[in-house]
Amino acid sequence: MIKNFFKIAWRGLLRSKGFSAINIAGLVVGMASAILILLWIQNEISYDQFHEKKDRIYEAWNRAEFSGELNCWNTTPKVLARTLERDLPEVEAAVRVDWGSNFLFTVGDKKLTVRGNMVDSNFLQVFTFPLLKGNPALVLKDMHSIVLTETLARKLFGKEEPMGKIIKIDNKENFTVTGILQDMPNNTRFSRAEYLVPWAYKRFLGDDDEYWGNNSTRTYVLLKQNATLASAAPKVKVMKQRYAKDEPKWEMFLYPLSKWRLYSSFTNGKEDGGGRITFVRLFGIVAAFILLIACINFMNLSTARSEKRAKEVGIRKVVGAQKFSLISQFIGESILLAFIAGVFAIIVVQLSLGGFNTLTDKRLYVPYGSPWFWVGGVVFVLFTGLLAGSYPAFFLSSFKPVKVLKGTFKKTQALVAPRKVLVVLQFTFAIILIICTIIVKQQIDYAQNRQTGYDKNNLIYHNFTGDIEKNFELIRQELLSTGTASSVTKTSAPITESWSDGWGQEWEGKDPNDKTDFFRYNADEGLGTTAGLRFVQGRDFDLKKFPTDSLGMIINESALKVMKFKDPIGKIVKDNGKEWHIVGVIKDFILTNPYEPTRPMLIAGGKAWFSTILIKFNANRSTANNLKTAETIFHKYNPEYPFDFKFVDEEFARKFEDEKRTGTLAGLFAGLTIFISCLGLFGLAIYMAESRIKEIGVRKVLGASVTGLATLLLKDFLTLVLISFVLASPVAWWAMRSWLSDYSYRVPIQWWVFALAGLVSVLIALATVSYQAIRAALANPVKSLRTE
Repeated sequence: MIKNFFKIAWRGLLRSKGFSAINIAGLVVGMASAILILLWIQNEISYDQFHEKKDRIYEAWNRAEFSGELNCWNTTPKVLARTLERDLPEVEAAVRVDWGSNFLFTVGDKKLTVRGNMVDSNFLQVFTFPLLKGNPALVLKDMHSIVLTETLARKLFGKEEPMGKIIKIDNKENFTVTGILQDMPNNTRFSRAEYLVPWAYKRFLGDDDEYWGNNSTRTYVLLKQNATLASAAPKVKVMKQRYAKDEPKWEMFLYPLSKWRLYSSFTNGKEDGGGRITFVRLFGIVAAFILLIACINFMNLSTARSEKRAKEVGIRKVVGAQKFSLISQFIGESILLAFIAGVFAIIVVQLSLGGFNTLTDKRLYVPYGSPWFWVGGVVFVLFTGLLAGSYPAFFLSSFKPVKVLKGTFKKTQALVAPRKVLVVLQFTFAIILIICTIIVKQQIDYAQNRQTGYDKNNLIYHNFTGDIEKNFELIRQELLSTGTASSVTKTSAPITESWSDGWGQEWEGKDPNDKTDFFRYNADEGLGTTAGLRFVQGRDFDLKKFPTDSLGMIINESALKVMKFKDPIGKIVKDNGKEWHIVGVIKDFILTNPYEPTRPMLIAGGKAWFSTILIKFNANRSTANNLKTAETIFHKYNPEYPFDFKFVDEEFARKFEDEKRTGTLAGLFAGLTIFISCLGLFGLAIYMAESRIKEIGVRKVLGASVTGLATLLLKDFLTLVLISFVLASPVAWWAMRSWLSDYSYRVPIQWWVFALAGLVSVLIALATVSYQAIRAALANPVKSLRTE
C-alpha cells in the first residue's frame, strides 16, 4: 500500500516537472533558512550548558545606586572569592577569572602573541573543560604552570610532546606546560582563551589586592550539592556591606549560569526579561514563518492544480477509495517532496554555512555524528510534509465524484478564499521584514553620522607591551622627528573604550547625596591635539610650560554640569587619593556606546597610570609610509614584540557590528521571504489563468483590449498586497518601536518607510504576476472557447 502511494507520487512528480521544481525550490529555500536559524538558536541556548555542575554554578554580581538609578554589574572585588569560601558554608569553591591577557609566548625562535586568562587553580574543577593531558586538580597549582589548548600546543611545538616543555612569557618568566586542554567549544564565554595561567602569577605581577572598592574581576561560585541559593543569597547580599562600611546600601547577589548568556538584562536593579533571549525568540519566529511561507507555497501550487487531479479523485472514489485513503495518498506525496527538498536543503546549508558563520560571527556546524540530529531531521521533514500537505489533502479529497465525472466541477469563490488568505499572510510577513530592514539601516546610519567629538582620521593606538612604556619618550621623539606623526600621547585606554569608572570623588560644593558615576580616563600632555578634542574652557595638558599639569585634570561638559562650577579652571577634584586641579573643559565625545548619551568624564594627568600610546599620523604622508616607519621605530625600541596597532576609525566602526549584523540578517530573510512569496503568487497567477481562460476569451470576442484584460487580472493581486500592507504596517511599527526603545540615541520612525515598503512589495508582486496576466490576455480566444 505504502509502496503504491509513493510510486504514484513519484510518477506525479515526473508528469508535472515544472510544478514539482517550483514546489521543491520553495521548500528547499524555506527548510534551509529554517535549519540555519535553528543551528544559530541551538548555539545560543546551549552556551555553557555542557558543564557537569551547571546547576550549582553562579556568578557574583553587584547592585547599587549610582547616577540616580539602581545598577547591576558583574565585576567584583578580587578579595571576594576567598572571602566567600571562608565565610559561607554553602560555598564549595569560588573562582576568579580576569578579563583576558595578551602575552608574548617565546619557544626557541618562535614568538606568538596569544590571548588567554589568569584563573584560580580550581577553575578546571568547577567548569567542565576536558583535559587531554594533565590532572585538573593539579595543573594550575604551581605559579609557573600553564595549560594550553590543543591547537596552541600544536602551533608552539608541532608534533613534539608539549608536556613539560618551557615557554617564556613576555620575555620575563619561564612557564612549564602542565596540561593540554581540548579546544574550547564555540558556545562558552571562555571560547577565546588559548591558555590558562594561575592567578598566583597575577599576584606576582602586583595586580592583586584586597580592596573592596576595586570591582575589576569576575567571580564564579560553586555551591555545595546540599546547599540552596535561598540559604546562600541573604549572606551574599550583605557581603559588601559587611566589609566595606562606607557602602551601607550596597548589595551583592548570585546569578545562575542558566541565565548568563540569554538574560543578564536589568532595568533599575531588576531583571527586565530582555537580553539576547529577545533575539533568540525573534529568530525563532522568523524561522517558523519562513518555513510556514514555504509550506503555504506548496498548498497554493497544489490546489492550483486541483482541476488536473479532480478526475483522478473522482475515479478513485467511484471504485471505492475512502476519503482517508485519498488523504493518506496526498500526504504521502507531500512527505516525498519534503524529503527530496530536505536532502537539497542540507546541501544548501552546508554550502552556505561558511558565509552564514561570517555573517553571525559564529562557528556553527551541522552535527552529522549526532543521532539526535538525524532523529530531529526526520521529525523536521515529516512535520514539513504534514504541514505543507494537510490543506491540499483535505481540499482534493473533498471533490464530489458525480460533479467531477459529469464535467460540471467548478472551483467556487469559497475555494479560492483560503488561498488568498495564505498569500496575504506571506506578503504580510515579507512587508514586515522589509520595513524592519529599512529602519535598522536608518538607526545604524543615524548613529554613525553622530559627531564623535574627536577626529578619528589618521589616528592609531598601540597597547603598552614589552619596553614601550620604558622607552615611550624615545619612541615619541622619533615618531615626531621623522615626520611620521604630528602628535603623540599616552593614555590609560584606547579612545574608543572605557577601562575605568568610579564614584566618590570630592569637590567644592558637592551634594553629600551625589553618587554620580564618572568615566575615568588618563592622558599625558597633548591629548587634545592628538585626538582633536575641542576645548570650551581652559587648555590642554602641557608639562613643559606647566609642570604641575602632572596633577592636572580635564573634564567634559557633562561633568561640569554635575559639578556646577561657574568657573571650573583651578578647582580641586579629589580622586584616587590625589588632589587634581582642573585645567580645561572639553566638549563631550563618544567614548563607548554611540547609541547612548555621553557620560560625565574625568581625564587625569601625568601622575595617573597608562597602558596605551595614541598616535596622530602626519596627513601629508601616505598611511603606508607612516606605518612602515612607525613599525621600524617600534621594533627598534621594543624588538621582541610585534607592531600590533589598531586604527581608531576601524575600532569605532566595530561598535556598529551587532546592529549591522541584525540589519543584514533582516534583509537576507526579507529577500528569502519575498522570493518564496513570489513563488506563491506565481502559483496563484497560474491558477487564475487556468480558471478564467474562458471568461477572458469571451471578453476578447466582445472587444476587450489586452491592456484592459491584464489590468482586470492584476487588480486581484494588488488588492491582496494592499491588504498585506495594511496588516503589516502596525505590526512592524510596534516591533521597531520596541527595538528602538533600547537605544537612547535613536532615529524617529517616519511614514515614508512604510510607503516605500508598500511600493516595493507592489512592484515585486506586479513583476511576478504580470507575465501570466499578459499571457492570458494575449491568448487566442478561439482555443479557449472551442469546447463550449
